[in-house]
Amino acid sequence: MEGSLTARDRVGIQDFVLLDAYTSETAFMDNLRKRFNENLIYTYIGTLLVSVNPYKELGIYTKKQMDIYMGVNFFELPPHIFALADNVYRTMISETNNHFILISGESGAGKTEASKKVLQFYAVCCPSTRLLDNVRDRLLLSNPVLEAFGNAKTLKNDNSSRFGKYMDIQFDHQGAAVGGHVLSYLLEKSRVVHQNHGERNFHIFYQLVEGGEDELLRWLGLERNCQNYRFLIQGECAKVSSINDKSDWKTVQKALTIIEFSEKDIEHLFAILASVLHLGNVHFGASALGYVLSTDTSIKFSSNYALELLGIPSNMLREGLTHRKIEAKAEEVLSPFTAEHAKYARDALAKAIYGRTFSWLVNKINESLANKDSTRKTVIGLLDIYGFEVFDVNSFEQFCINFCNEKLQQLFIQLTLKSEQEEYEMEGIEWEPVPYFNNKIICDLVEEKHRGIISILDEECLRPGEATDFTFLEKLEEKMCGHPHFVTHKLADQKTRKTLERGDFRLLHYAGEVTYSVAGFLDKNNDLLYRNIKEVMRQSKNSIIQHCFNAIEPDGKKRPETVATQFKNSLAGLTEILMTKEPWYVRCLKPNHCKQPDRFDDVMVRHQVKYLGLMEHLRVRRAGFAYRRRYEVFLKRYKALCPDTWPHWKGTPAEGVQRLIKHLGYKPDEYKMGRTKIFIRHPRTLFATEDAFEICKHELATRIQAKYKGYRVKGQYQRQREAATKIETCWRGLQARKERERRAWAVKVIKKFIKGFMNRNQPVSMDNSEYLAFVRQSYLTRLKDNLPKSVLDKTTWLTPPPIMQEASMFLRKLHTRLLVRKYVRGISSQQKVQLQIKALTSDIFRGRKENYPQSICQPFADTRISEKDINIKVLQQICPEGIKYSVPVIKYDRNGFRPRFRQLIFTQAAAYLVEEAKIKQRVNYSSLKGVSVSNLSDNFLILHVSCDDTKQKGDLVLQCSYLFEALTKICVVTKNHSLIKVVQGSVRFDIQPGKEGFVDFKSSSEAMVYRAKNGHLMVVGPHNAIVNSRDKS
Repeated sequence: MEGSLTARDRVGIQDFVLLDAYTSETAFMDNLRKRFNENLIYTYIGTLLVSVNPYKELGIYTKKQMDIYMGVNFFELPPHIFALADNVYRTMISETNNHFILISGESGAGKTEASKKVLQFYAVCCPSTRLLDNVRDRLLLSNPVLEAFGNAKTLKNDNSSRFGKYMDIQFDHQGAAVGGHVLSYLLEKSRVVHQNHGERNFHIFYQLVEGGEDELLRWLGLERNCQNYRFLIQGECAKVSSINDKSDWKTVQKALTIIEFSEKDIEHLFAILASVLHLGNVHFGASALGYVLSTDTSIKFSSNYALELLGIPSNMLREGLTHRKIEAKAEEVLSPFTAEHAKYARDALAKAIYGRTFSWLVNKINESLANKDSTRKTVIGLLDIYGFEVFDVNSFEQFCINFCNEKLQQLFIQLTLKSEQEEYEMEGIEWEPVPYFNNKIICDLVEEKHRGIISILDEECLRPGEATDFTFLEKLEEKMCGHPHFVTHKLADQKTRKTLERGDFRLLHYAGEVTYSVAGFLDKNNDLLYRNIKEVMRQSKNSIIQHCFNAIEPDGKKRPETVATQFKNSLAGLTEILMTKEPWYVRCLKPNHCKQPDRFDDVMVRHQVKYLGLMEHLRVRRAGFAYRRRYEVFLKRYKALCPDTWPHWKGTPAEGVQRLIKHLGYKPDEYKMGRTKIFIRHPRTLFATEDAFEICKHELATRIQAKYKGYRVKGQYQRQREAATKIETCWRGLQARKERERRAWAVKVIKKFIKGFMNRNQPVSMDNSEYLAFVRQSYLTRLKDNLPKSVLDKTTWLTPPPIMQEASMFLRKLHTRLLVRKYVRGISSQQKVQLQIKALTSDIFRGRKENYPQSICQPFADTRISEKDINIKVLQQICPEGIKYSVPVIKYDRNGFRPRFRQLIFTQAAAYLVEEAKIKQRVNYSSLKGVSVSNLSDNFLILHVSCDDTKQKGDLVLQCSYLFEALTKICVVTKNHSLIKVVQGSVRFDIQPGKEGFVDFKSSSEAMVYRAKNGHLMVVGPHNAIVNSRDKS
């Protein structure tokens, strides 16, 4: 079962049906608030989606999100508008019936955005071809065009729909969007000529002025400054931070092109918009008698632009705005207007031009979206209509909008709450009644024949005499006196009267109380345009104006229907359309009045929850069953799941359904059998059945495919079998001949190979040449993969066959040279110097001294004593000579051989033996006769010094841990490589002139130094085999 029915969401509960305290409004609000605070704006009540406007971008409407929700069971993933859209789409395809999504809520709750997201989802999920992509693009781009011409900034919403829109999206049998149709309701035309403080005119005017190209504005006679046009500045907020008029203008231009508006249509459309702005700048001056002055310069200047843009003959528009044509018997007389009447005529013309142009625009879009294929189509409708509105001053427009919301609430009651209960009772299913508020009393108050507010308003508009807004209010007070949902200043009690003006009446809507001002009700309901102005407009050369003003009925004595009656009839038609479709609901909530993110106003949201009937809907869902279908439909769909009902059930549908659910293992509490329908309580039961049906469909499809394929290929098989027999005979003969030839060739090759092997040691001849070539190739191939990687690798070279001995030796030398060359090229300058010194050491000691091999791997250092470790006085004395090398040594006294720790320092000119701050002995290199070392593994050296004077010190007996390094350094400094002498046994040295001593050397298991009984210095080195061979070192 899907996640929402079996598990709780990360925050709160994602389906209110799972709420434990489902009758508690507090628990309902707590769950809604908890999810909103975590940016979880969607929550279910069964299949109804509750959406809270976050007033910020959440990043949950990406293509990736659409892919996640596509084709997934409704409750399987967290609540989302995409989940609802996908479920509607898949239900429409599987059941081939029509559906609609009713998106409702207050103004600013996010209804328009919700409908956009649904359209975007269908644009992605539907099958795609080049033709279908064109339809998809038109469906998507019709939205910004309708928003530009039909939306405006209000006090509650920066992008408020000022008209109602119902869009049908048409799908073919494969689920591809193939067309659409838009119905519009009650455009708020009065906004063209008047806006309340803090509000704007329709977006398209500001987009044109701010975003239009300079050349276009020059042609239209416009300036890039909204402050220059009276129709754009009455609300004193031409600039809105959340709206980018320049960017939106580009979007509208692109959309008009894709929806296939011709260049001429676009040109005439922009001309109409500019002409409306110019009309707003027409001012009327009055004569002494109060009549308008037709020679007023402002009339001439502004109307000339309008004349040019609308293509109307000169002076006709000026005459139409300043005079009225009156029929007197057989004559027509022009009666001049007062200034007030002229303003009314100007505003009426501006409203008529814009309103009829908007209707033309909708029809043009419908022509572009029309599906030319006459085959049956399924439909998903999207109803995005004005939300409930309450302003400081509420007029005729708010009255119509709120009446529309009353009708939609009534539809919701009929289709969900009331119909739910009635259906259960009709089917004989046990039902616990759920109380709900039926707003039919309010709808009747507004629309009832002869007694409703609209009927009374029409009577006042049509009756002869001086009918005013106040006479209309008096009629209402007379007819509505005592109605529980109607009150005026006259009918109210003392306390309520203080909150009402004389010209106000108050209706208690399902959404709360709204006070309406009757000022302008009659004029807005009549929406009359003087006959001579209509005649003027029919002279226009603008094709759109011609279409709009020729399409109306010819002028006659019968008055056209009033605006309120037209709107009431339109709503009745819309209700009939919706009643024929399966409903789905999105309830949009507004979290606060300030349009601020992360702010949740409990009082405001609780009020919306109440008037949207969400608690009643929740109680119905918990009390009832999630799914119900007629027996015939249910059995037809799922009969394949039971062997007894498949393929044909011969009994009654109810008996077939009973047999089917028994086979499926339904528990008694999971379903009820009605008179004509089966009722399933939990969605999990239905989805389990649906999943089983999906598996069964694949199995059935496999069987059908198998039968069809068998029938189709049976004949082919018969013909192919005969052909195959002939082909096989020919093929086998061909293969046998090839096999014989292959074996004969193999025999020759094997014979030649054996003969070559037998004569492999003989000189090259015809008998062994190919074999020897094979041996060479084989050896070279193996040698290529087993070449030594290092110069020191002497063992891995493959042993060559006799014929390759000479070539192998040559190749080995070449490879060794290559490795040496690579090694030499790869060493650094420092490594090169080190190797040169090591080579010198090798020349001196290799094969002569036992412990030389152990020194090879130890790199030589530039010095072993840093200058900071040499006494400063000593450093000052010897530094001019340049220190080349220094090393710590142990010096043995010439008499007694007592060890002393000293520093041996080589300069450019001499060797110094230093004791801390004192130079104990200086040995010039010119007086250095030689250096003696033993051939054993000790580290002693004797420096032999020339002694011409008896006072001079004799030879030095030293012990050094870095023997080979020190001896090599002295050779380098003195540039005398023959200075070192390796001796065996004993070394004689001069203690002083005329007196000599000896150092004896021998090997043992343990190293030691001591004075022997014979007075010699005995040096015992650790035993180590002498390596005689220079190559092995």
